[in-house]
Amino acid sequence: MVGDHPRDDRNTVEANNQSSHPHSGGDSPSPTSKAAQRALMIGAIGVVFGDIGTSPIYALREAVGHAQGLGDPRLAIMGVVSLAFWALMVVVTLKYVAFLMRADNRGEGGALSLMALAQNALGRRSAFLFILGVCGAALFYADGVITPAISVLSAIEGLRGAPGIGHSINPFIVPIAAVILIGVFAVQSHGTAGLAKFFGPITLAWFLSLGALGLFHLFDDLSVLQSLSPHYALMLLTKNPVLGFVILGSVFLAVTGAEALYADMGHFGKSPIRKGWLFVVLPCLTLNYLGQGAFLLSHPTAMDNPFWNMVPQLIYWPLLLLATAATVIASQAVITGAFSVTQQAVQLGLLPRLDIRNTSETQAGQIYVPAINGLLMVGVLFLLVTFQNTHNLTAAYGVAVTGVMFVNTLMAFTVARHKWKWPLWGVLAVLLPMGFIDLVFLSSNLLKLPDGAWMPLLIGALIVLVMWTWVRGTQILGEKTRRDSLPLADLIDMLSARPPHRAQGTAIFLTSDPTVAPVAMMHNLKHNKVLHEKNIIMTVHTSHRPRVRGDERIAIEDISEDFKRITLTFGYMETPNVPKALAQCRRQGLKFDIMSTSFFLGRRSVIPTARQGMPMWQDKLFIFLMRNAANPTDFFRIPPGRVVELGTQVSV
Repeated sequence: MVGDHPRDDRNTVEANNQSSHPHSGGDSPSPTSKAAQRALMIGAIGVVFGDIGTSPIYALREAVGHAQGLGDPRLAIMGVVSLAFWALMVVVTLKYVAFLMRADNRGEGGALSLMALAQNALGRRSAFLFILGVCGAALFYADGVITPAISVLSAIEGLRGAPGIGHSINPFIVPIAAVILIGVFAVQSHGTAGLAKFFGPITLAWFLSLGALGLFHLFDDLSVLQSLSPHYALMLLTKNPVLGFVILGSVFLAVTGAEALYADMGHFGKSPIRKGWLFVVLPCLTLNYLGQGAFLLSHPTAMDNPFWNMVPQLIYWPLLLLATAATVIASQAVITGAFSVTQQAVQLGLLPRLDIRNTSETQAGQIYVPAINGLLMVGVLFLLVTFQNTHNLTAAYGVAVTGVMFVNTLMAFTVARHKWKWPLWGVLAVLLPMGFIDLVFLSSNLLKLPDGAWMPLLIGALIVLVMWTWVRGTQILGEKTRRDSLPLADLIDMLSARPPHRAQGTAIFLTSDPTVAPVAMMHNLKHNKVLHEKNIIMTVHTSHRPRVRGDERIAIEDISEDFKRITLTFGYMETPNVPKALAQCRRQGLKFDIMSTSFFLGRRSVIPTARQGMPMWQDKLFIFLMRNAANPTDFFRIPPGRVVELGTQVSV
């Protein structure tokens, strides 16, 4: 249904920046190119790695806490550090950095981009891939609710050990975190372009602090370096397989945020993200986990909160402030990520039109989605009040991320097999181990269902329900409209036989099906008994590509002397600007003055019926979504003074 899809740009740097300084042969990069790459890498560190960068505050604490059941404290510490390190190496480095980042859709990544890429590689629409894409997007939203809550709360909990405060601060931890998060959501409507330039340097300082802190405590017990061998990880898992399986659910906290490497690929490019991971983030995280392990080996009584316990009092307050800033930045990245996914979902027809506002006059990617911002804030505050501390929140964390990872692995099969033309044995050799690891982590996290893992699944299920209702409702509405409509060719023949009164100017009729007479045209003929001199049947189409070249934007077809059919194609990460696109029509010989052009939109009033389509309750949900969809005039950037809306009543 035309007008039921907006677009995504995202609040960061465009993907083509990655190739803005090409080099030839063996020439060394120019200083400008090196500076640009460094800037992109620092920017990527600020946006892409914020989530995974906050994991050291709580991941090792939770995993070691479960591992105490082994009865061997040293094996518990060494095994958990080993598991965390190899999780970073296998899940992040091998799966995402080395493999999945190759599966880009014109430079873009993420579950919905991968779905579009897989559909395109298959050459047809696949219900299975569609369901996977919907589930991946829904779980991303669930992760987007939990990440801000656990990230900011983990930093504020550091106040308990702050010099001169102690545990008397306990009753104020949640309120302080809530105030900070409310502030983060409140500034979204003003845009974050002015602050974004500080995100990279602050997060870089946070990672360097993590690495320095870990290196400082590494000498507490250098034997912790042995945990870099997978031997200790295997020993922990084989000594008590059941407990080891449970521990994996907490170890996975060390890699939450890995999906961001792939999802944010289009905003920074592959090279800056890969370099940021390999040269900064991975070494600093590894050092910190090793340092925490060494600290625990020499201070076994510090297991209640190893990260904050190993911070020297001299730098405690500066590091606490830096941690808070880093977690706020991580939350900001997740929020803008949710805005991005929303634009993609609406453009791909998974959600109704939403009010999406540009917050910057110079950067197209700076957007704000009020509805999503409000829902996220309510969800985050609900989690804070419900779970109260990070220990409880970690039970809810992980399921959504592992779910998205498994979905990505399944969709990557289609890309590798049909787009890259890998042999079946090669695809299975790579993806079966990855899928097995995903399933192990997912199953381990599902053990936390009674403790809170039900929350992200519930959020994801509700979002899937909304998306499915919208998709199914628009299908039913489209089918009913086609059944009740007159073929456009037949109408033109009828008008030629009995010409109506002709009005001066051009009329543009927006419709989702260009082969049938638009409802607005039929009502105009029926009630006003008038036809314009020039009539354009316009359809706005969403491509499976993130962006469409200007020369591919417009397709014009002559139907008759008085009728033309125009198809405007936008990528799923572009904002449909109809007047701007029509301005390009002059290059193809179509001349008209927009100020003497009328845009006719059909507004349908939908009523529920139990006799057809969806169940009554789902009909009512679909109608609610339709009524709250953004105005198509605003969405398509059409001048309001040039729009005529004609309504009709339809039952679903």
